[in-house]
Amino acid sequence: MTGLRVLAVDDEPPALDELAYLLRADPRVASVQTAGDATGALRLLRDSDIDAVFLDIRMPGLDGMELARVLTQFARPPAVVFVTAYDERAVEAFELGVVDYVRKPVQAERLAESLRRILAARLVPAPAAGPAGPAGPAGAPDSAREQPGNGPAADSTIPVELAGVTRLLPRSAVRWVEAQGDYARLHTADGSHLVRVPLATLAERWADAGFVRIHRSYLVQLRLITELRLAGGAYVVVIDGRELPVSRRHTRDLKDRLVRAAKQNWNR
Repeated sequence: MTGLRVLAVDDEPPALDELAYLLRADPRVASVQTAGDATGALRLLRDSDIDAVFLDIRMPGLDGMELARVLTQFARPPAVVFVTAYDERAVEAFELGVVDYVRKPVQAERLAESLRRILAARLVPAPAAGPAGPAGPAGAPDSAREQPGNGPAADSTIPVELAGVTRLLPRSAVRWVEAQGDYARLHTADGSHLVRVPLATLAERWADAGFVRIHRSYLVQLRLITELRLAGGAYVVVIDGRELPVSRRHTRDLKDRLVRAAKQNWNR
């Protein structure tokens, strides 16, 4: 496999120079072009074959997030890695399908991990269309398409920091979410992860995946509730043996959802 053809985009010249230097130092990179804004980046993307774009988010004019959305419309979109000093847009970034989200100041070892992910993604062959019908999105046959919430293809991820490295945590691994100020703590079967995303944002984005708000401080996966009961004059739900409070304003809606879920399971 030939080396990667890379485009680095940042409106700050020192940061751009450092990023380009680190990329050129990696033997897996064949060439590095640079641009100081989205307009220049689009010009280079139009005139050159680019495999991957390392992109700052906060830029004047068209910012990095908006540029990444434009790239998703390309017939052969390049892999995108965000390189930014801020982490509050990490969830939005990964919902766009970016390969990685790297925090500044950039370290050579962290950049090497991003390049590894890009190369790994290139090695995955696109599935061919089956005889039953035309290909679905991204060349997937109809039989491979999943309905929302029905399988692995619908399972989105959320980036979490672990030992200085951004990992992608499957949403299906999250049991419940606890608000902690402007952050949210994601509870899984074997631990928890703190992310800089408000609980209200996750409640909105994860509603279609079965997560429901039971309290101003708690968001839970409905199908994992094993019990709803009165305790000390207020309702609680039980998930994994843990009691979580249910506020009065959410009690009626939660009961209705549990009844509907029970009826659906009964009719299957």
